[in-house]
Amino acid sequence: MARSILTKQSLNFLENYLNNAAPTGYEWNGQKLWMEYLEPYVDEFMTDTYGTAVAVINPDAEYRVVIEGHADEISWYVNYISENGLLYVIRNGGSDHQIAPSKVVNIHTEKGIVPGVFGWPAIHTRSRAKEEPPKPENIFIDIGAKNKKEVEKMGVHVGCVITYPDQFHILNKDKFVCRALDNRMGGFMIAEVARLLHKNKMKLPFGLYITNSVQEEIGLRGAEMIAARLKPQVAIVTDVTHDTTTPMIDKKKQGLAKIGDGPVIAYAPAVQQKLRDLIISAATDNDIPFQRAALSRATGTDTDAFAYSNEGVASALISLPLRYMHTTVEMVHKSDVENVIKLIYESLLKIEPGNTFSYFE
Repeated sequence: MARSILTKQSLNFLENYLNNAAPTGYEWNGQKLWMEYLEPYVDEFMTDTYGTAVAVINPDAEYRVVIEGHADEISWYVNYISENGLLYVIRNGGSDHQIAPSKVVNIHTEKGIVPGVFGWPAIHTRSRAKEEPPKPENIFIDIGAKNKKEVEKMGVHVGCVITYPDQFHILNKDKFVCRALDNRMGGFMIAEVARLLHKNKMKLPFGLYITNSVQEEIGLRGAEMIAARLKPQVAIVTDVTHDTTTPMIDKKKQGLAKIGDGPVIAYAPAVQQKLRDLIISAATDNDIPFQRAALSRATGTDTDAFAYSNEGVASALISLPLRYMHTTVEMVHKSDVENVIKLIYESLLKIEPGNTFSYFE
């Protein structure tokens, strides 16, 4: 493969895919974009009741390998509308209340997008000694309505989902910045693996299920459902992990990972050791830089859902280091994106049908 694997077409897809809102429980428009991009490279698609999308190569093969990312992004729900027309919210996923004040938002209604802002009292009006920080119960959205009746006339009601409109951009040539890199980048990277397999005319001896799961942000729910349906023998999951080199992060607790230093290979009970060793050998054999992370108990990713499904599935986690997770300025390094793609690609070429990855063979 060429040193740089991301094409202009790839980056155009990435930008469109990221700029499209796909909050947890409302992922389908993003999934349609994803499937449209993948259509030339795969044999067929599967979808499920809640919106997980799977692109399949070699659907008739008995041995099944999954590569997986998740499609949803964190968001908010309208929870209460005050009589003076202000909206109070609850989380849909792990939305960060501390970044909300002064952010512009999109409220998704049956009539279309209603814009709004997270308001906050001016600095002049509060005593600094008694300053109250943003909390889930005191942040609010102003859509310019004079009362509750006008809010409802605009199509906004309790249960409407709220997203940030921040869009994709590049800093200093090689840093990708946007909301929802967690984990729209995962869906992008596994799609690029499929594109490269097609471009390089690679014929896999097993069925490959390129899986873009929903509802990860509220408990790995989409992965749980699709794992039960696919019943794979192997699952390689990709998600993001924290760059721990920025301020206020304790490396002794969080470990060390840095954007630009390569994919992060996880060590955890849910990670099947022989599969992990195969991935490490793919990295070393192909001069792909990588980092390591030790994860206590659960990985906190869809790896856990696949690993413990169907009486146990050999599963591993390859993470993309990311700064400022669950904010609107999430940041990753282009070289890490390319190296995750390469690592998944090369790992697939090492997997042989029938391999149970058993410790007792």
